[in-house]
Amino acid sequence: MELWQYDATETARLIRTGRASAREAVDSVLGRLHKVNLAINAVVRVYEDEARAAAETADAARARGHALPPLHGVPVTIKINVDVAGKPTDNGVIPLKDFVAKEDSPVVANLRNAGAIIIGRTNAPAFSMRIFSDNALHGRTLNPLDPTVTPGGSSGGAGAATAVGIGCIAHGNDIGGSVRIPAYCNGVVGLRTGFARIPSYNATAANAGRPIGAVLMAVQGPHTRTVRDARLALEVMARGDTRDWRWNDVPMRGHPPARPIKVALVPEFPGCTTHPAQAAAVRAAGKHLQAAGYVCEEVLPPDLERGVELWHAIIATESHHGLWPNMQKMGDPDGIAAMRAWLDLHKPVDLAAYLGALTEREGVLFRWMGFLQQWPLVILPTLADLPPKQVADTTVEGQRAIFDSMRPTLMAP
Repeated sequence: MELWQYDATETARLIRTGRASAREAVDSVLGRLHKVNLAINAVVRVYEDEARAAAETADAARARGHALPPLHGVPVTIKINVDVAGKPTDNGVIPLKDFVAKEDSPVVANLRNAGAIIIGRTNAPAFSMRIFSDNALHGRTLNPLDPTVTPGGSSGGAGAATAVGIGCIAHGNDIGGSVRIPAYCNGVVGLRTGFARIPSYNATAANAGRPIGAVLMAVQGPHTRTVRDARLALEVMARGDTRDWRWNDVPMRGHPPARPIKVALVPEFPGCTTHPAQAAAVRAAGKHLQAAGYVCEEVLPPDLERGVELWHAIIATESHHGLWPNMQKMGDPDGIAAMRAWLDLHKPVDLAAYLGALTEREGVLFRWMGFLQQWPLVILPTLADLPPKQVADTTVEGQRAIFDSMRPTLMAP
């Protein structure tokens, strides 16, 4: 196997034991990037010189016998919407292409402090607000499994990069599916973390603040190729930072749940038509867990349909008053059209309804917490349908031709 094929846990072990160097790991991943990224456009800013310099520093530290942090020398990527010191936080928006951050966001600092080496930035839609990772600044990201369907959004570049071996861990973030959907579309592990589990702060936007729905629901999280890497990434990314007033020092491991562990299966999402393949996958997962000693039953958690409605009422209202005006000023045509269509479908609500939705949301959370006391695991589809198709576009025909020529090597093991 080549080094880019190993997960973060194994890469870190190889470097720690001297069976590989950080420089070799970075060179291998950069070689993979140069081989396949042209076909999928997952990484849109490459930091080759900085990455190699960081690898040399990492190898020198090991040679001197320094204690090595958990991700020492491991190549990772960062989404284009969080601050990396000295680099633009462009969020896929042309007017922000030179909006350079002066300091790392906490999640970036945590990865660096754990020894990770940033090799580049992954793509997202303009303002990170679509299920397609396409923008006028960086272009379109293709799904390495199938270029005719979306790689997901908004962390689509992260999901696609992880799937093809461009980095062991890809940072992403999520307010309504932006970690989970790309993981689903690209066939990797995506971890949407809990409230304030990972500190979140961007100095480039901190003074403006965020609306309460975003404060409550926007989180940072990793994309990985293995579950053990998701655990490792969470442990690293969740270290505290005083710049995020929400963060609390919560133990990484709690009390084990009562045995046997009960699992609630939701093969079909209520209120819509779930694709048969989705329902079958949930039931298949239940069979595997049942064979492993879990107790599985098809049972609905509380307020599933209402939770979706409340999310739209809160986020659509906040977006209408905050993001939408900025999108109209600086966004690209596709992003503007998508936002307009969403706001037409899910109308912003008045102040009383908005406050009522926030209040009702807390009631839903209490009912869910009660449900989880009995059913600590819930398995349900990420989406009720298969990944949506990408609209054909003559501007990406050349990219599609490159993709087709490289198809056999994109998803090599």
